[in-house]
Amino acid sequence: MTAKRIRTVLITGGTGSFGKTMLRTLLDGNDVEEVRVFSRDEEKQHVLRSTLLDPRIRFYIGDVRDRAGVEHAMRGVDCVFHAAALKQVPSCEFFPMEALRTNIVGSENVVRAGIEAGVRSLVCLSTDKAVFPVNAMGMSKAMMEKVAQAAAREIVGESTATTISCVRYGNVMYSRGSVIPLFIEQIKSGLPITITEPTMTRFLMPLRDSVALVRFAFDHARQGDLFIKKAPAATIADLVTAIKQLFSRPDHPVDVIGWRHGEKLYETLANAQELSHSEDLGDYYRIAMDDRDLNYKSYFVEGDRETAEYEDYHSHNSERMSVEDVKALLMTLPEMQSELESWNGGARQ
Repeated sequence: MTAKRIRTVLITGGTGSFGKTMLRTLLDGNDVEEVRVFSRDEEKQHVLRSTLLDPRIRFYIGDVRDRAGVEHAMRGVDCVFHAAALKQVPSCEFFPMEALRTNIVGSENVVRAGIEAGVRSLVCLSTDKAVFPVNAMGMSKAMMEKVAQAAAREIVGESTATTISCVRYGNVMYSRGSVIPLFIEQIKSGLPITITEPTMTRFLMPLRDSVALVRFAFDHARQGDLFIKKAPAATIADLVTAIKQLFSRPDHPVDVIGWRHGEKLYETLANAQELSHSEDLGDYYRIAMDDRDLNYKSYFVEGDRETAEYEDYHSHNSERMSVEDVKALLMTLPEMQSELESWNGGARQ
Protein backbone atom coordinates (compact mmCIF):
# COMPACT_ATOMS: atom_id res chain seq x y z
CA MET A 1 0.00 0.00 0.00
CA THR A 2 1.39 3.41 -0.93
CA ALA A 3 1.77 6.05 1.74
CA LYS A 4 -1.11 8.50 1.97
CA ARG A 5 -0.47 12.12 1.16
CA ILE A 6 -0.47 14.40 4.21
CA ARG A 7 -1.13 18.06 3.44
CA THR A 8 -1.83 19.93 6.68
CA VAL A 9 -0.65 18.30 9.90
CA LEU A 10 -1.16 19.19 13.54
CA ILE A 11 1.31 17.79 16.09
CA THR A 12 0.21 18.27 19.69
CA GLY A 13 3.20 18.31 22.00
CA GLY A 14 5.14 19.28 18.91
CA THR A 15 8.20 20.57 20.78
CA GLY A 16 8.82 17.25 22.55
CA SER A 17 11.25 14.54 21.44
CA PHE A 18 8.74 12.74 19.25
CA GLY A 19 7.17 15.93 17.95
CA LYS A 20 10.45 17.39 16.74
CA THR A 21 11.50 14.15 15.05
CA MET A 22 8.12 13.78 13.34
CA LEU A 23 8.25 17.43 12.27
CA ARG A 24 11.64 17.00 10.61
CA THR A 25 10.51 13.76 8.96
CA LEU A 26 7.45 15.44 7.48
CA LEU A 27 9.43 18.41 6.21
CA ASP A 28 12.07 16.18 4.66
CA GLY A 29 9.35 14.41 2.70
CA ASN A 30 8.60 17.61 0.71
CA ASP A 31 4.93 16.63 0.29
CA VAL A 32 3.51 18.52 3.27
CA GLU A 33 2.06 21.97 2.76
CA GLU A 34 1.83 22.95 6.43
CA VAL A 35 2.80 21.51 9.82
CA ARG A 36 1.27 23.07 12.92
CA VAL A 37 3.20 22.73 16.16
CA PHE A 38 0.89 22.97 19.16
CA SER A 39 2.41 23.21 22.64
CA ARG A 40 2.36 25.33 25.76
CA ASP A 41 6.12 26.02 25.98
CA GLU A 42 6.95 29.26 24.19
CA GLU A 43 10.68 28.94 24.88
CA LYS A 44 10.88 25.54 23.16
CA GLN A 45 8.84 26.92 20.28
CA HIS A 46 11.23 29.86 19.97
CA VAL A 47 14.25 27.54 19.84
CA LEU A 48 12.57 25.32 17.26
CA ARG A 49 11.48 28.31 15.18
CA SER A 50 15.04 29.66 15.20
CA THR A 51 16.47 26.27 14.26
CA LEU A 52 14.06 25.25 11.51
CA LEU A 53 13.60 28.21 9.22
CA ASP A 54 10.86 26.66 7.14
CA PRO A 55 7.80 28.68 6.08
CA ARG A 56 5.66 25.52 6.16
CA ILE A 57 5.80 25.45 9.99
CA ARG A 58 3.18 27.33 11.99
CA PHE A 59 3.42 27.58 15.76
CA TYR A 60 0.41 27.58 18.07
CA ILE A 61 0.74 28.33 21.78
CA GLY A 62 -1.86 26.40 23.70
CA ASP A 63 -2.66 23.58 26.08
CA VAL A 64 -4.67 20.46 25.19
CA ARG A 65 -6.62 21.07 28.42
CA ASP A 66 -8.18 24.12 26.72
CA ARG A 67 -10.78 22.91 24.20
CA ALA A 68 -11.08 26.31 22.49
CA GLY A 69 -7.34 26.49 21.84
CA VAL A 70 -7.33 22.97 20.42
CA GLU A 71 -10.29 23.76 18.15
CA HIS A 72 -8.54 26.88 16.86
CA ALA A 73 -5.40 24.93 15.94
CA MET A 74 -7.48 22.13 14.39
CA ARG A 75 -9.25 24.18 11.70
CA GLY A 76 -8.42 23.00 8.22
CA VAL A 77 -6.18 20.18 9.43
CA ASP A 78 -5.83 16.98 7.42
CA CYS A 79 -4.04 14.80 10.00
CA VAL A 80 -3.33 14.95 13.75
CA PHE A 81 -0.52 13.27 15.65
CA HIS A 82 -1.46 13.58 19.32
CA ALA A 83 1.75 13.41 21.35
CA ALA A 84 1.04 15.96 24.10
CA ALA A 85 1.18 14.27 27.50
CA LEU A 86 2.65 14.19 30.95
CA LYS A 87 5.09 11.30 30.67
CA GLN A 88 7.31 11.26 33.75
CA VAL A 89 6.27 8.43 36.07
CA PRO A 90 7.33 10.05 39.38
CA SER A 91 5.73 13.41 38.49
CA CYS A 92 2.43 11.74 37.67
CA GLU A 93 2.60 9.71 40.89
CA PHE A 94 2.82 12.84 43.01
CA PHE A 95 0.43 14.91 40.88
CA PRO A 96 -2.10 12.39 39.51
CA MET A 97 -4.79 15.00 38.86
CA GLU A 98 -2.40 16.82 36.53
CA ALA A 99 -1.93 13.57 34.59
CA LEU A 100 -5.71 13.20 34.43
CA ARG A 101 -6.23 16.74 33.11
CA THR A 102 -3.59 16.46 30.39
CA ASN A 103 -3.58 12.80 29.40
CA ILE A 104 -7.30 12.07 29.68
CA VAL A 105 -9.28 15.32 29.50
CA GLY A 106 -6.76 16.86 27.10
CA SER A 107 -6.93 13.82 24.85
CA GLU A 108 -10.75 13.96 24.88
CA ASN A 109 -10.48 17.58 23.72
CA VAL A 110 -8.16 16.61 20.87
CA VAL A 111 -10.27 13.65 19.74
CA ARG A 112 -13.60 15.49 19.83
CA ALA A 113 -12.17 18.59 18.16
CA GLY A 114 -10.68 16.40 15.47
CA ILE A 115 -14.01 14.75 14.71
CA GLU A 116 -15.81 18.09 14.59
CA ALA A 117 -13.13 19.55 12.30
CA GLY A 118 -13.39 16.56 9.98
CA VAL A 119 -9.70 15.63 10.09
CA ARG A 120 -8.90 12.59 7.96
CA SER A 121 -6.76 10.71 10.49
CA LEU A 122 -6.06 11.16 14.18
CA VAL A 123 -3.29 9.04 15.73
CA CYS A 124 -2.94 9.04 19.53
CA LEU A 125 0.40 8.07 21.07
CA SER A 126 0.29 5.70 24.02
CA THR A 127 2.80 3.66 26.02
CA ASP A 128 3.46 0.15 27.21
CA LYS A 129 2.76 1.46 30.72
CA ALA A 130 -0.92 1.55 29.76
CA VAL A 131 -1.02 -2.26 29.86
CA PHE A 132 -1.61 -3.59 33.41
CA PRO A 133 -0.83 -0.09 34.73
CA VAL A 134 0.65 0.22 38.19
CA ASN A 135 1.33 3.96 38.13
CA ALA A 136 -0.68 7.11 37.49
CA MET A 137 1.02 7.81 34.18
CA GLY A 138 0.16 4.36 32.83
CA MET A 139 -3.39 4.58 34.18
CA SER A 140 -3.96 7.94 32.51
CA LYS A 141 -2.57 6.66 29.21
CA ALA A 142 -4.78 3.56 29.42
CA MET A 143 -7.75 5.88 29.86
CA MET A 144 -6.55 7.94 26.89
CA GLU A 145 -6.76 4.79 24.76
CA LYS A 146 -10.29 4.15 26.06
CA VAL A 147 -11.31 7.74 25.30
CA ALA A 148 -10.02 7.43 21.74
CA GLN A 149 -11.66 4.06 21.15
CA ALA A 150 -14.96 5.15 22.70
CA ALA A 151 -15.09 8.03 20.22
CA ALA A 152 -14.13 5.69 17.38
CA ARG A 153 -16.86 3.24 18.40
CA GLU A 154 -19.45 6.02 18.29
CA ILE A 155 -18.67 7.01 14.71
CA VAL A 156 -18.32 3.52 13.18
CA GLY A 157 -20.63 3.37 10.20
CA GLU A 158 -21.35 7.07 10.23
CA SER A 159 -20.50 9.31 7.30
CA THR A 160 -17.56 10.82 9.17
CA ALA A 161 -14.27 11.72 7.57
CA THR A 162 -12.20 10.87 10.62
CA THR A 163 -10.33 7.65 11.39
CA ILE A 164 -9.11 7.41 15.00
CA SER A 165 -6.28 5.07 15.94
CA CYS A 166 -3.68 4.60 18.69
CA VAL A 167 -0.10 3.42 18.78
CA ARG A 168 1.64 1.91 21.77
CA TYR A 169 5.39 1.63 22.24
CA GLY A 170 8.02 1.26 24.94
CA ASN A 171 10.99 3.35 25.97
CA VAL A 172 12.27 5.65 23.26
CA MET A 173 16.04 5.87 23.38
CA TYR A 174 17.43 9.33 24.09
CA SER A 175 13.99 10.90 24.39
CA ARG A 176 13.17 13.30 27.19
CA GLY A 177 13.44 11.38 30.46
CA SER A 178 15.49 8.54 28.96
CA VAL A 179 18.06 7.02 31.32
CA ILE A 180 20.69 6.85 28.57
CA PRO A 181 21.77 10.54 28.70
CA LEU A 182 21.65 10.32 32.51
CA PHE A 183 24.05 7.37 32.54
CA ILE A 184 26.36 9.16 30.10
CA GLU A 185 26.38 12.33 32.17
CA GLN A 186 27.23 10.31 35.29
CA ILE A 187 30.17 8.71 33.50
CA LYS A 188 31.42 12.07 32.22
CA SER A 189 31.08 13.61 35.69
CA GLY A 190 32.86 10.72 37.41
CA LEU A 191 29.77 9.88 39.45
CA PRO A 192 28.45 6.35 40.02
CA ILE A 193 25.80 5.22 37.55
CA THR A 194 22.54 4.97 39.49
CA ILE A 195 20.15 2.17 38.57
CA THR A 196 17.04 0.95 40.34
CA GLU A 197 17.08 -2.81 39.67
CA PRO A 198 19.63 -4.54 37.37
CA THR A 199 17.26 -7.34 36.28
CA MET A 200 14.56 -4.97 35.04
CA THR A 201 13.94 -5.32 31.32
CA ARG A 202 12.88 -2.55 28.99
CA PHE A 203 11.96 -2.36 25.32
CA LEU A 204 14.48 -0.26 23.39
CA MET A 205 13.26 1.76 20.42
CA PRO A 206 15.00 4.58 18.54
CA LEU A 207 12.91 7.68 17.87
CA ARG A 208 12.94 6.87 14.15
CA ASP A 209 11.03 3.65 14.86
CA SER A 210 8.36 5.46 16.87
CA VAL A 211 7.89 7.89 13.98
CA ALA A 212 7.66 4.98 11.54
CA LEU A 213 5.03 3.33 13.75
CA VAL A 214 2.89 6.46 13.83
CA ARG A 215 3.17 6.92 10.08
CA PHE A 216 2.25 3.24 9.61
CA ALA A 217 -0.89 3.81 11.68
CA PHE A 218 -1.80 6.81 9.55
CA ASP A 219 -1.39 4.80 6.36
CA HIS A 220 -3.11 1.58 7.47
CA ALA A 221 -5.54 2.27 10.33
CA ARG A 222 -9.13 1.16 10.38
CA GLN A 223 -11.52 2.79 12.81
CA GLY A 224 -10.33 2.26 16.41
CA ASP A 225 -7.22 0.22 15.58
CA LEU A 226 -4.29 0.08 17.99
CA PHE A 227 -0.84 -0.61 16.53
CA ILE A 228 2.24 -2.00 18.27
CA LYS A 229 5.72 -2.28 16.82
CA LYS A 230 7.59 -5.41 17.77
CA ALA A 231 10.70 -4.41 19.64
CA PRO A 232 13.71 -6.06 21.27
CA ALA A 233 14.40 -5.64 24.97
CA ALA A 234 17.39 -5.60 27.30
CA THR A 235 18.08 -5.69 31.00
CA ILE A 236 19.11 -2.47 32.67
CA ALA A 237 22.35 -4.19 33.67
CA ASP A 238 23.21 -4.98 30.04
CA LEU A 239 22.31 -1.45 28.95
CA VAL A 240 24.69 -0.03 31.55
CA THR A 241 27.44 -2.46 30.57
CA ALA A 242 27.06 -1.50 26.91
CA ILE A 243 27.34 2.21 27.68
CA LYS A 244 30.37 1.69 29.93
CA GLN A 245 32.12 -0.30 27.24
CA LEU A 246 31.38 2.29 24.54
CA PHE A 247 32.91 4.97 26.76
CA SER A 248 35.89 2.71 27.60
CA ARG A 249 34.99 2.74 31.27
CA PRO A 250 34.23 -0.94 31.98
CA ASP A 251 35.00 -0.54 35.69
CA HIS A 252 32.93 2.60 36.25
CA PRO A 253 31.03 2.17 39.55
CA VAL A 254 27.33 1.37 39.62
CA ASP A 255 25.04 2.20 42.54
CA VAL A 256 21.81 0.20 42.88
CA ILE A 257 19.41 2.63 44.55
CA GLY A 258 16.18 0.59 44.56
CA TRP A 259 12.86 0.90 42.76
CA ARG A 260 11.27 4.27 42.11
CA HIS A 261 7.61 5.10 42.61
CA GLY A 262 5.44 3.12 40.21
CA GLU A 263 8.15 1.13 38.44
CA LYS A 264 7.63 -2.32 36.93
CA LEU A 265 10.07 -5.22 36.65
CA TYR A 266 9.16 -5.50 32.97
CA GLU A 267 7.01 -3.63 30.50
CA THR A 268 4.09 -5.12 28.58
CA LEU A 269 3.15 -3.98 25.07
CA ALA A 270 0.03 -6.16 24.68
CA ASN A 271 -1.93 -8.51 26.90
CA ALA A 272 -3.17 -11.95 25.92
CA GLN A 273 -6.75 -10.83 25.40
CA GLU A 274 -5.66 -8.11 22.98
CA LEU A 275 -3.42 -10.51 21.07
CA SER A 276 -6.31 -12.96 20.69
CA HIS A 277 -7.96 -10.52 18.29
CA SER A 278 -4.85 -9.04 16.74
CA GLU A 279 -3.37 -9.29 13.25
CA ASP A 280 0.34 -9.99 12.79
CA LEU A 281 1.60 -7.56 10.14
CA GLY A 282 5.26 -8.58 10.30
CA ASP A 283 6.95 -5.70 12.12
CA TYR A 284 3.68 -4.63 13.71
CA TYR A 285 0.60 -5.96 15.47
CA ARG A 286 -2.78 -4.51 14.60
CA ILE A 287 -5.19 -4.87 17.54
CA ALA A 288 -8.76 -4.36 16.44
CA MET A 289 -11.08 -2.24 18.53
CA ASP A 290 -13.54 -4.11 20.75
CA ASP A 291 -16.71 -3.07 18.94
CA ARG A 292 -19.23 -4.69 21.30
CA ASP A 293 -22.03 -2.46 22.48
CA LEU A 294 -23.82 -2.31 25.81
CA ASN A 295 -25.38 -5.72 25.27
CA TYR A 296 -24.13 -7.22 28.55
CA LYS A 297 -24.58 -10.77 27.32
CA SER A 298 -21.36 -10.32 25.33
CA TYR A 299 -19.51 -9.50 28.53
CA PHE A 300 -20.99 -11.86 31.11
CA VAL A 301 -22.57 -14.82 29.34
CA GLU A 302 -20.49 -15.49 26.24
CA GLY A 303 -16.84 -16.16 27.04
CA ASP A 304 -13.69 -15.90 24.95
CA ARG A 305 -12.13 -19.31 24.37
CA GLU A 306 -9.17 -18.04 22.33
CA THR A 307 -7.51 -15.86 24.96
CA ALA A 308 -6.02 -18.83 26.84
CA GLU A 309 -3.99 -19.73 23.74
CA TYR A 310 -1.96 -16.52 24.00
CA GLU A 311 0.45 -15.02 26.48
CA ASP A 312 1.18 -11.37 27.17
CA TYR A 313 3.83 -9.73 24.98
CA HIS A 314 6.32 -8.11 27.36
CA SER A 315 9.99 -7.25 27.71
CA HIS A 316 10.75 -10.46 29.62
CA ASN A 317 9.58 -12.74 26.79
CA SER A 318 10.38 -10.63 23.72
CA GLU A 319 13.63 -10.86 21.76
CA ARG A 320 16.42 -10.35 24.33
CA MET A 321 19.35 -8.23 23.24
CA SER A 322 22.92 -9.07 24.20
CA VAL A 323 25.40 -6.41 25.30
CA GLU A 324 26.83 -6.37 21.78
CA ASP A 325 23.33 -5.95 20.33
CA VAL A 326 22.69 -3.00 22.63
CA LYS A 327 26.01 -1.40 21.68
CA ALA A 328 25.22 -1.76 17.99
CA LEU A 329 21.78 -0.19 18.46
CA LEU A 330 23.20 2.66 20.55
CA MET A 331 25.73 3.42 17.83
CA THR A 332 22.90 4.07 15.35
CA LEU A 333 21.77 7.04 17.45
CA PRO A 334 23.15 10.42 16.28
CA GLU A 335 23.17 11.64 19.88
CA MET A 336 25.35 8.73 20.97
CA GLN A 337 27.71 9.24 18.06
CA SER A 338 28.08 12.89 19.02
CA GLU A 339 28.66 12.06 22.69
CA LEU A 340 31.36 9.53 21.86
CA GLU A 341 33.06 11.85 19.38
CA SER A 342 33.21 14.57 22.02
CA TRP A 343 34.35 12.13 24.72
CA ASN A 344 37.07 10.52 22.63
CA GLY A 345 38.26 13.90 21.36
CA GLY A 346 38.60 15.16 24.92
CA ALA A 347 40.42 12.00 25.96
CA ARG A 348 43.05 12.53 23.27
CA GLN A 349 43.80 16.08 24.40
